[in-house]
Amino acid sequence: MLSFFHLDIMALVQTFGYAGILSVVFAESGMFFGFFLPGDSLLFMAGLLASQHFLSIWALFAFVPIAAILGDNFGYWFGAKVGPKIFTREDSFFFHKHHIKRTQEFYAKYGAKAVVIARFIPIVRTFTPVLAGVGKMPYVVFMKYNILGGVLWGVGMLFLGFSLGSVVPNIDHYILPIVVAIIVISFSPIIREVIKHKIQNRV
Repeated sequence: MLSFFHLDIMALVQTFGYAGILSVVFAESGMFFGFFLPGDSLLFMAGLLASQHFLSIWALFAFVPIAAILGDNFGYWFGAKVGPKIFTREDSFFFHKHHIKRTQEFYAKYGAKAVVIARFIPIVRTFTPVLAGVGKMPYVVFMKYNILGGVLWGVGMLFLGFSLGSVVPNIDHYILPIVVAIIVISFSPIIREVIKHKIQNRV
C-alpha cells in the first residue's frame, strides 16, 4: 500500500479517478485544510498510471492546471475577503499560525514570484495565494504568476511520472522509493528553513 499522511495514493487515484485528482489539486492549492494533501506524489502517480493507460495523460494535462489555477484563485479571494483577521485565528487541526509565518517569510523573500515557486513546496503552496490576497497583490499580477505556476507544476509533475512510467521497465517495482524521494525533495526547502531558523535562534 502506497500511502502518505494515511492516504492511500494509488487507491485514491484508482477509486476517484479524475474527480479525485482534481479535487485534491484544487483543495491543496488554496484551502486551509488542503495543506496536508499529497499533491506532488498524487500528480506523479497519476502521470505514472497514465503511462500504463489507466488514465489519459492529455486529459490530465488539460484539467490539472485549471484545477490548480482555480484553487489558487479561491485562496486569493479568501485572503482578500478575510484580510488581517486571518492572523488572529486560533490554532486548530486545519490552521496553524506557524504555517502562515513561514509563508510570510517566503512571500517577503520572493514577492510575486512566490506564487510560482511555492507551487513546488508543500504547505507553502497552500497559504501563498491566501497571503497574496491579504497583501492586496494586484489581481492581474497574481493571475499571471498563478497561471504560470499552475501550468509548470501541474504539467511538470504529471510529465515526470508519465516519462518514468514509459521508459522504466517494471516501474511498479520502484513506485514506493520514487514517491518517497519526491516527498523528501518537496519538503527539503521547509526542513532547511526550519534548521536555519533554529540555528539562528541559538546564536
